Amino acid sequence: MTLLRGRGYASVNYPTGMNLGGDPSQALIHATTMGAFVISLSSVDLGQGLKTVVAQCAAETLGMPMENVIVDTADTDTGPHCMGTFASRGTHRVGNAVIMAAREARDVMLAVAADELEVDAGDLETDGTGFVRLKGSPETKIHIADITLAAHFKQGRTISGRGIFLKERNYPVPETGEMDPDSCQAHACTVAEVEVDDETGVVTVLSLHNAYEIGRALNPAMAAQQVEGGGWMGVSHAVFESTEPYYPASRDHGPVDFCEYLMPGPAEIPVQSSVILERPASNGPFGAKGIGEMTANAPIPAIANAIFDACGVRLTTMPFTPESVLRGLDALRA
Repeated sequence: MTLLRGRGYASVNYPTGMNLGGDPSQALIHATTMGAFVISLSSVDLGQGLKTVVAQCAAETLGMPMENVIVDTADTDTGPHCMGTFASRGTHRVGNAVIMAAREARDVMLAVAADELEVDAGDLETDGTGFVRLKGSPETKIHIADITLAAHFKQGRTISGRGIFLKERNYPVPETGEMDPDSCQAHACTVAEVEVDDETGVVTVLSLHNAYEIGRALNPAMAAQQVEGGGWMGVSHAVFESTEPYYPASRDHGPVDFCEYLMPGPAEIPVQSSVILERPASNGPFGAKGIGEMTANAPIPAIANAIFDACGVRLTTMPFTPESVLRGLDALRA
């Protein structure tokens, strides 16, 4: 028995959003009487952190603390329209829509504050702590709670805003095939190190080293978690999961619960290191691109290339099972 080690590389680029009949997302925002800002969305947070990121976008645009922002992901009956949480579009599409809504609400907020302070709205700024103040004269200021109370009960105004970001449908040029199907593209490279047992055919993924260019990381900690969680999924697809081996009759033959369905456990999770590269996108919210789905892509071909480097077997069908490795080794020996 020999344990063979190999290293493989793979690079990917991944589009942000899609090109169907247009790709829109809408956002609404309004201030409560006590100075909170409620963002209404139909976009769904699947656990990837969308609510956190859009709250950051709103807080930054409004110039208010993030604690003052409430994100309400209602449903498609009561919330503004959204195409959905897929295609790595959430941060880009929804973030842009929230920024547009927050800008509109900020203009009203400054107008109300200007009336209360008896100054021009163009001479006001936010300090990030909840106050609107006069430029060059920071002692002349008013708190957001007092602004919203004045708006509701004194001035009879609604501090609110609407935003919609639309990626319009794009058609190919018949002569060249040229088109603009997405808004921007993120890029990634993964280096995988594996160990292959030439007696049993078992592949062990030892480590993944990732570099991701995602425009701008609005929340670096969550971006790193997305990369490493996607790396786990990539390992799972590469050497464990056989999603529909007997389609369409999978219920008769395939796994029916998670006791039978193979996925990596804690002992199979490889060591990971991740680097985030920032090249801001001109049309992204504060330069951000989509990072969601692509994180599971690069590890798979990187692992396949590492297996080839280790033992010379080129595998092209997932999962890379011990049987497929042993058959490949037999073919090489023959």
